[in-house]
Amino acid sequence: MSDAFTVLWTHDTCRALRRAGRVGERPPVAFSGVHSSLPAWTGAQAGDEVYALHVNRREVFVVSRMRIIDRERHGCCGTAPATWEDPAYPGHDDWSMLGAEGCGADAVHVDATPVRFDTPIPGDLLAQLTWRNRRGQTRNLKYVVDGRLENSVSLQGFYRLTPASATELADVTARAVSSR
Repeated sequence: MSDAFTVLWTHDTCRALRRAGRVGERPPVAFSGVHSSLPAWTGAQAGDEVYALHVNRREVFVVSRMRIIDRERHGCCGTAPATWEDPAYPGHDDWSMLGAEGCGADAVHVDATPVRFDTPIPGDLLAQLTWRNRRGQTRNLKYVVDGRLENSVSLQGFYRLTPASATELADVTARAVSSR
């Protein structure tokens, strides 16, 4: 059975996506890392879904839903760097803002929905979303006040959703895709 996760894309990442003209395009790759500069996609495997989220003015948006294809380096990634000065994934320069230059970055090939910044998570749902850790303990978002997120700290990282919350985010994403 596949799992679903969330990852928070920062303002810098989303600004870079806009500047590069990637809105409306489907990312073929995202990046996992071994350092706090880049979320480690620990526990995720082929077939799992990852919801890239963004917080803007206390509202949480689904930027893209990505289904993991694999976590291997392929020919599309370009030549592996010979020195620290070489780009890590020259074949994915168009999407490098998703973490290609992060410390210990690893490519995660994905089948994704187009990048967009107009799919908010409804405030009532935001307060109900739950995540679970490896021990099966669940948690909700902290700092949700009147359907708005006052502080994004509890979204920062890579977290496994409960099945019910994964279904809810899938519905939000499906409605946004079908309304286009």
